[in-house]
Amino acid sequence: MKRLTVERFRLFGAVSVKNKTDEKAGKGDLLFLAAVVLLAAYGLVCVYSASKYSAEVQFGDTFYFFRKQLIGFILGLAAMIGMSFLDYRKLRKCGVPALVLSLVLLVLVFVPGLGKSNYGATRWIGFGSFTIQPSEIAKYGFIIFTAGYFAKNPARMHTLKGILPVLCGGLGICVLIMLEPNMSVTMCVGAIMIGMIFLSGASWKTLAVIIVPVLFAVPALIIAEPYRLNRLSAFLNPWASPKEEGYQLIQSLYALGNGGFFGVGLFQSRQKYRFLPFAESDFILSVIGEETGFLGVVLLFAVIGFVVYRGFRIANRCGNFYGYMLVCGITLAFAVQSALNALVVSGSIPPTGLPLPLISAGNTSLVVTMAGMGIVYGVSRHNGR
Repeated sequence: MKRLTVERFRLFGAVSVKNKTDEKAGKGDLLFLAAVVLLAAYGLVCVYSASKYSAEVQFGDTFYFFRKQLIGFILGLAAMIGMSFLDYRKLRKCGVPALVLSLVLLVLVFVPGLGKSNYGATRWIGFGSFTIQPSEIAKYGFIIFTAGYFAKNPARMHTLKGILPVLCGGLGICVLIMLEPNMSVTMCVGAIMIGMIFLSGASWKTLAVIIVPVLFAVPALIIAEPYRLNRLSAFLNPWASPKEEGYQLIQSLYALGNGGFFGVGLFQSRQKYRFLPFAESDFILSVIGEETGFLGVVLLFAVIGFVVYRGFRIANRCGNFYGYMLVCGITLAFAVQSALNALVVSGSIPPTGLPLPLISAGNTSLVVTMAGMGIVYGVSRHNGR
């Protein structure tokens, strides 16, 4: 088993397990950094385009959502710069506190007066006009905990008992997020948990013991809630309820179809005129597809794919197991969420609310994602030249 772990580590490019604590930090992966900032800056343009009409109608201010996103972008840049200069090895001691903080924040969502509800879901903590979404923070708290737990004693991954604390932490977060309810982020955290267990070097037998119950649990969870059954029905045949459950998906497909290959032009989307719900957040990719066409979406995901590739490349070159797991987890979270958003918008999986990271409106998601990317860049700096 020990040999399997080392081979899995080497398979993803970490050819040296020597600790490089004495190695001077270099410039890091500047291409990775540039791609992240480019995506976040492009997101500002997309949020303005997708929201200017609804912002004018709802708030009498065309720049309402853009201004909020700009604040998130500035805070995100500050967080990214700060985390990039932090020695990532210091985060190793923060694993348990990060997990506990994540669980506490998720519980606070249900405290009357603190939890904020919108569209039938309670997913935010509010302090006056300031709100945060704990589920976005919990993803990264879980990653920090899992990386530190496996790095402290890599032999733990060889048995189901050794993996149990990670499973309990991940399932605890999933249950609390599901109660909000937020099935999409629950799926995202579950995928991150399974992905990190695999990348830690766990055997296929152990993975099967984890995955098989999950495959049975998903249908049961869908059946347990009528609204999930309605969404599944809308996915299978959205035109059966074009004014109800199927409405959002149909409008998304109209937007993508109207965009064609080259798009109708930047700021020229028609669906954003309150035909498409959540055009500036969960379904911003539909507006991007309409305005820039298939070519624009391909170029966008080429940049997203480049960020994912460089992220795993940084993990590959990391000289210690903790940095490897930390970067893999953060990169995996970004990749999984981007893929799920694209699949939802295109009607490939049942519709569910999940923002496109770095692009969709939402300050908590933007700031936390950029901070996570700052950690990845910081690891690349400490990897040296």
